[in-house]
Amino acid sequence: MSSVLVNERNHLVFAGQDVVRLAEQFGTPLYIYDEELLRANARAYRNSLAETYPPAKGRIYYAAKAFFTQAMAQLIAQEGLGLDVVSGGELATALWAGVDPQDIIFNGNNKSVDEMTAALHYGVGRFVIDSLTEIEVLDDLAGRMRRRPDVLVRVNPGVEAHTHEYVQTGITDCKFGLGATDGMALAAVDSILASTNLQLVGFHCHIGSQIFELDAYRTAVNAMAAFIKQVNLATGYFPAELDLGGGLGIRYTDNDQKMEINVAVALMSSAVKQVFQDKGWELPYLILEPGRSIVGEAGLAVYRVGVVKNIPGARTYVAVDGGMSDNPRVALYNSQYEAVVANRVRSDLRQTVTIAGKCCESGDLLAKDIELGPVQRGDLVAVFSAGAYQYSMASNYNRIPRPAVVMANHAGADLIIKRETYADLLKSDIVPERFCARQEHVVGL
Repeated sequence: MSSVLVNERNHLVFAGQDVVRLAEQFGTPLYIYDEELLRANARAYRNSLAETYPPAKGRIYYAAKAFFTQAMAQLIAQEGLGLDVVSGGELATALWAGVDPQDIIFNGNNKSVDEMTAALHYGVGRFVIDSLTEIEVLDDLAGRMRRRPDVLVRVNPGVEAHTHEYVQTGITDCKFGLGATDGMALAAVDSILASTNLQLVGFHCHIGSQIFELDAYRTAVNAMAAFIKQVNLATGYFPAELDLGGGLGIRYTDNDQKMEINVAVALMSSAVKQVFQDKGWELPYLILEPGRSIVGEAGLAVYRVGVVKNIPGARTYVAVDGGMSDNPRVALYNSQYEAVVANRVRSDLRQTVTIAGKCCESGDLLAKDIELGPVQRGDLVAVFSAGAYQYSMASNYNRIPRPAVVMANHAGADLIIKRETYADLLKSDIVPERFCARQEHVVGL
């Protein structure tokens, strides 16, 4: 990226720390998070909403799926944000970190009975209803547990955000939510209003991720207003809360537009105020759920180069010790990144290379045909904007252990996820007794 910091040793500096030193201390692959930038982004959302929307009428909830650990949960809570979780694992992480259950919104398109039971037991603040089936199951569980949870209906407003088709979530043909135009969302409202175990408090929508055209949010507000009018005419119900989700884009390369958090929040606040006031409606409690735009640019991935392979007439591959096992985004979305040689950042020489991972897949690439300085075996390659949807989607493909993660600031760096070991990989394996006799000739690692 154009704004990289370099110290007197020509080493990359990130979060106030020498990246080469961190790699030596914690090993590679390594994910580094800039604590100060994380907090600044969270505060930018919180302060912008407070400045552009009536006091005590809105809140920011961090979308945990972007990146989540107990340390991250505590940081988010310290900054006064709530949490949007989508699984029992994310819920457990939040609760173990000491997050107040009332500060949690439980989202997701296929919550299991166990997950719903746990969320009811601990008293999460909101359930986001994603299907008619979920209403039936949650209604039954709540009745038997003598709970009456607050719920939001996730509505597909039919808005097509200009982003990758895999992360468009507000269109009609989508696994998430209930259609505003096909009667499904209205049917959900009718069902919840008829329940004595569920309390409908409002509506939720999320039009997609990596959004740069802010007018898409204004379109979504207008679509939701049309749905609210339809619901009010049919049932007399009017929502107290409106959740517009998240999705604000970040810079992965210098070609990406820089999106200012305060500008985006101001636009969404303005759109809601304008539409609701024009119709003479009471302003709803406004909820926004950013994830990527808080953590994305605050994360850096660092790898050690193992092989440099120059194929005449084709390209030069720089193979590193990570790959799609810790970052599947390139394989999934053809995502673009920028990188530098962290131990030798400034160089007058440039070459076009493709950074390849170590997984046994030809599509295991981390950056294709990018400009990099001279690189050789043993060098460190740092990939920028690695904070969102990388470690959170990491796997053990090819039985590769997941990397370590550190949280850094100008005062130092702390481990927040330890590096997996081969013992960690093997601890869940169970060998049936009938196989044991065949192990006598196996030499252990």
